[in-house]
Amino acid sequence: MDYIGEMKWRFFKYAAAFTIPVVTAISFLGEGAWTWVAIAYGFGLLPALELVLPSSKANLTEAELEVVKEDKSYDALLWSMVFVQYGLLAWFLMELAGGTREMWSLEWWGFVLAMGFSCSILGINVAHELGHRPEKHNHLLSQALLTTSLYTHFFIEHNQGHHRNVATKEDPGTARRNEWLQVFWFRAVFVAWYSAWQIEAKNMRRKGLSPWHPSNLFLRLQVLQWGLLAAVWVTLGWQVGVAWLIAGLFGGFLLEVVNYVEHYGLERNRVNEHRYERVQPHHSWNSDHPLGRLMLFELTRHSDHHHQPAKPYQTLDSIEEAPQLPTGYPGMMLLSLVPPLYFAVMNPRVDALAAKHAA
Repeated sequence: MDYIGEMKWRFFKYAAAFTIPVVTAISFLGEGAWTWVAIAYGFGLLPALELVLPSSKANLTEAELEVVKEDKSYDALLWSMVFVQYGLLAWFLMELAGGTREMWSLEWWGFVLAMGFSCSILGINVAHELGHRPEKHNHLLSQALLTTSLYTHFFIEHNQGHHRNVATKEDPGTARRNEWLQVFWFRAVFVAWYSAWQIEAKNMRRKGLSPWHPSNLFLRLQVLQWGLLAAVWVTLGWQVGVAWLIAGLFGGFLLEVVNYVEHYGLERNRVNEHRYERVQPHHSWNSDHPLGRLMLFELTRHSDHHHQPAKPYQTLDSIEEAPQLPTGYPGMMLLSLVPPLYFAVMNPRVDALAAKHAA
């Protein structure tokens, strides 16, 4: 195989992300403890493997970058996840409508949280990547995925709010030093939701329109997601509606835990009273651990993503000066659930980084 041909097959390493719908499907097919396979995979096996597998700071060469940037196979992988996620959601809803799972049982919780696991990784993370693309069709696919997770405000707040305000007090998605995850989660969800409304209301006023105009994207997406939930509630039963709502809440919770890990304790300096310094690689925590990189379409190379948000996932680099997490995302997410332990691990790193850039 020639060099160009070899490079065109590199996208298959990201097929590892398909293990997410596979373990979700196993949970859907399972009974009893088997419904917890997806959760055990994501927060048992993956963090354990990332503790022992070596990370890699290797980046593509300029020649390799030119090839992968033009290869639409990387986009096709993302697009395929839209169909997979909607297939899983339909399966989830119809299975519950059949009444085969006893509500609130341990089996039911495993089943529902498996859907939430998929909502987080396929519904929100893939939507995140698509939402950064300039093309309208990618934006529509991003919004469609976020609808499955009942998290459509993310499309507005993340792209127009978080990326502008990251590593400042103005960003609800940046965790402060010594801030407990539980406190952060409340702000990251509810303040971010309100921020999305404010952003879109401001966009409407710039167009000379009322914030309540039907073209308001925030309102349209809210009507879409809650309208679909209401339709499920009415047609399939309140039990099914509650299960989808819980799955969406869990997916959103996992997303915000990731946000907590990605920016914990990092701050940009003020240049003057009106603006902060430009976003630099040291304003996001980076992870080069291999499994998280592949499962999350390089989200863990977060320093380069915030430094250059328009870069497609397959072209993101490991930047030398970026601060590194001690393990991959799954392990850090688990650690963040116990804030005192998280502070003990991360605060020395936060302080060392602040001292380095103050020098």
